[in-house]
Amino acid sequence: MQWYLVATLLTVLTSSQGILTTLSQSNGGYKYDYATVPFLAEVFKLAVSSVFLWKEFHKLSPPKMTTEWKTVALYPIPSIIYLIHNNVQFATLTYVDTSTYQIMGNLKIVTTGILFRLFLGRKLSNLQWMAIVLLAVGTTTSQVKGCGEASCDSFFSAPILGYMLGALSACLSALAGIYTEYLMKKNNDNLCWQNIQLYTFGAIFNMARLLLDDFRGGFEKGPWWQRIFNGYTITTWMVVLNLGSTGLLVSWLMKYADNIVKVYSTSMAMLVTMIVSICLFNFKPTLQLFLGIIICMMSLHMYFAPPNMLVDMPVTGRSDEEKLKEASVEPRARP
Repeated sequence: MQWYLVATLLTVLTSSQGILTTLSQSNGGYKYDYATVPFLAEVFKLAVSSVFLWKEFHKLSPPKMTTEWKTVALYPIPSIIYLIHNNVQFATLTYVDTSTYQIMGNLKIVTTGILFRLFLGRKLSNLQWMAIVLLAVGTTTSQVKGCGEASCDSFFSAPILGYMLGALSACLSALAGIYTEYLMKKNNDNLCWQNIQLYTFGAIFNMARLLLDDFRGGFEKGPWWQRIFNGYTITTWMVVLNLGSTGLLVSWLMKYADNIVKVYSTSMAMLVTMIVSICLFNFKPTLQLFLGIIICMMSLHMYFAPPNMLVDMPVTGRSDEEKLKEASVEPRARP
């Protein structure tokens, strides 16, 4: 399967994720425990990966699986990074408002590019760096509200600690993605086997969170496994399947593409969500949204288009290579 087909499908699923989550609400709230959704999504990804790995064993050549403890011990690290990232998110929201946090979240686009270069050693051209910066500018522009609104001034009124935590959150998000790509490409292990390791630890950490919530609440509502499906509807299950399928597509991109492709997919999904919200939730389009979409489309073209499509090369009668060949065979004049 081509990477751009997977990236397009990821954009569609990611854009529908927020819409499905909104539709799963009842009277502005959730009748189900939202903390159970990530856990069930991890279980779904683990089950799908296990089925595909089982099918791989029925082929002529068995799948490559590294079972050394030193390698397996690397797979809990992304879950730990995401756990820290989630706590930093909550800490950031205590200092800045939601609009400011969403705008600062676009820093992860640039930090992903920087860590992509530093830790994975992947070189980007000047045009690609410009495209990444343009993508961050485009997504930020689409989220900025009108200057006449009170939220316009709130972006500059947050304490410095809020901005520092927002930058840390962007770095942690980028680091988790970069480290996951490193794991996926570290060896030639079967993708399903790598997913099983990732999602096993992901399920364990999400289960630990549910237990922690029970301890904090004094088990007033009973243990989490007795009420895990309480309040679930068809829409809620669609949220679980959507979240699980999105994770499987991301792991495929980490294995066969890279983090930049994932960043573009998720960024474009945010814009698609805004457009669909205009029809479903009476979301009022703004000039900033249209400008942001145009900038992001320019960025997409700049990053993935061949350089000869972006820069007009001067046409000459003879190429420099031909002139060099002629000069090398020309006899030297005698003194």
